[in-house]
Amino acid sequence: MKAHAKGTFELKAWDEKPLNEMNGMPKLTRVSVIKSYQGDITGEGKLEYLMMYRDDGSASFVGLERVVGSVGGRLGSFVFQHIGVFKDGVATVTLIVVPGSGTGDLHGLGGEGGFTVGHQGPYPVTLDYDFE
Repeated sequence: MKAHAKGTFELKAWDEKPLNEMNGMPKLTRVSVIKSYQGDITGEGKLEYLMMYRDDGSASFVGLERVVGSVGGRLGSFVFQHIGVFKDGVATVTLIVVPGSGTGDLHGLGGEGGFTVGHQGPYPVTLDYDFE
């Protein structure tokens, strides 16, 4: 049976740099992010995004984030895969725990979650999870 984790995160760093820009083509950027988690998920996340911006300012992005801390009181680390879109000032992100990425007491962790946020933190996040 899956457990449900709720928490919040804050952005500690957001470093966005051009990756590939060409006239008449969508802009590509790379973003290095550091996040701090509180609640049922605690710890620090280090995340790399690849983003594609459209002319209207909307974006699609993918990322990988290593979280070191705890889920439901169990200590270790794991990796989230991010798939998201940004439109009208709101980011909607699906999170998937990468199979085989859990360490320590989080070995065997699996699950999916996500968040929908604007520009004002702290940001809510959820995760439905279980262990192999």
